Amino acid sequence: MKTTIDIPEPLLRRAKALAQRQNRTLRDMVEAGLRRELSDTQASLGQFRLRDASVQGNGLSPSLHGSSFSEILDLSYGDRGPSTKL
Repeated sequence: MKTTIDIPEPLLRRAKALAQRQNRTLRDMVEAGLRRELSDTQASLGQFRLRDASVQGNGLSPSLHGSSFSEILDLSYGDRGPSTKL
C-alpha cells in the first residue's frame, strides 16, 4: 500500500545515507523501523493478567441470601471500618 509521510529533511538524508551504505532501500528501513517499534511497544505493554485471588469456601451463607451488598459488606468488616451505605 502506498502512503505519504512527512519526514524532516535531516533525518531523511541520514536514513538514505545509511540505506545506501547497507545496500538497502529506504522502504526496507522504514518497514523494519515500524516493525521494531510495534514489537517493542507490544512487548512493553504486555498482556495484563489478574492474579487468581479466589478463596476456599462454599459461596454465600444461606442466612445471607436476600441481603444487600451493603449489608454483607458491613457484616464482613464488622467494626474494623466505616459503614458503607451504597
